[in-house]
Amino acid sequence: MLLAAGTAGYGRELAGVVALEKLGGIVTKAVSVAPRAGAPSPRVAEFGGGMINAVGLANPGLESVRSEHLPWLLERLAGAPTRVLVNVVGSAVEDFAAVVAGIEESAAGASGPRTGPDAYELNVSCPNVRAGGMEFGADPSTLRAVVAGVRAVTRRPLFAKLSPTLADIAGSARIAVDAGADGLTLINTVPGLVVDVDARRPALGFGSGGVSGPAILPVGVLATWKVSRALPGVPIIGVGGISSANDALQYVIAGATLVAVGTAAMREPRRAERIVGDLADWCAARGTTVRQLVGSLQWPA
Repeated sequence: MLLAAGTAGYGRELAGVVALEKLGGIVTKAVSVAPRAGAPSPRVAEFGGGMINAVGLANPGLESVRSEHLPWLLERLAGAPTRVLVNVVGSAVEDFAAVVAGIEESAAGASGPRTGPDAYELNVSCPNVRAGGMEFGADPSTLRAVVAGVRAVTRRPLFAKLSPTLADIAGSARIAVDAGADGLTLINTVPGLVVDVDARRPALGFGSGGVSGPAILPVGVLATWKVSRALPGVPIIGVGGISSANDALQYVIAGATLVAVGTAAMREPRRAERIVGDLADWCAARGTTVRQLVGSLQWPA
C-alpha cells in the first residue's frame, strides 16, 4: 500500500500523524527543476463524487528537495521497509532527466543505509509547455524521449504515470515500457470542471482541474485491466478512487501489483493503514493472499 503523489508531501508533513514505517511506500510530492508557485487559490474543491484540484504542481524545486526534503525522509525511514518513490515533473522533455540526474548526483555523494530513492514516478500527464501544452504522454515520440532520457541517467526502477484520457492507454504503456520504464502508474486525475452556481464561476481559482476520489474508481480499474492484458507481468501501481479494501481489491483483481491511496488519505491520513488491515482480514477469511489475486479477473464469455 502506497500513499499517492501529492498526498504525503515529502513525508515530513505526515510524521507524527501516520506511521510512515508501516506503509508499503510513499510517492513524494512532485519535483521539478525549478521551484513552482502553483495555481491560484482556491486550489481544491469537493463535490458529490470526490474532489477536484488545480494545485499547479507547486513544489520547492530540485535543489531544495535533494538537499533537504529527500534526505530527511530517507533518514526517517532508514530502518524501515517503506519504499520511497520520487514523483518527477517537467515543462520540457529534458527536465525529467535533469531532475533525476540531480537526485542521483546527491545520492552518489551521500552516506548511510539509504542514500537515494527506491524508484521514480514520471508524471507524463503534465503539460509539455514547449509543445503548446499537450501532455507528454499523449505524443508517442515525446513519451518515448522522456522515458529514454531518464533511463539513461539512472538504474533505479521507473514508473510512468499515465492519464486516463489517452486514446490508447495500453499502447502508450507499451511505448513507455519499450523505452525503459519498469512499470506503470494508472491512473492520474480526470480533467473536469466544478461550478459555484451562486457565483456562476469555477470553484477553483485556475478554472478547471483534476478530478479524484470515488468518481474515478471505475476508470482506473478499467485502465489497469486493459494495460495488464496488453503487458502481462509488467508491474502496475493502481491509483484513483481507492478508499476501502474493496476498492483496492478491484484494482488488484484487474491486474495491479501495488495500489496507492490519494484523496481518501487527505481526508483521513491513516486510511491507508486501515485498508491494509482490512485487506489482511478479507484474505484470511477466504484463505487467499493479495499476491494470488493479482490479475485474477474472470471476464464474461
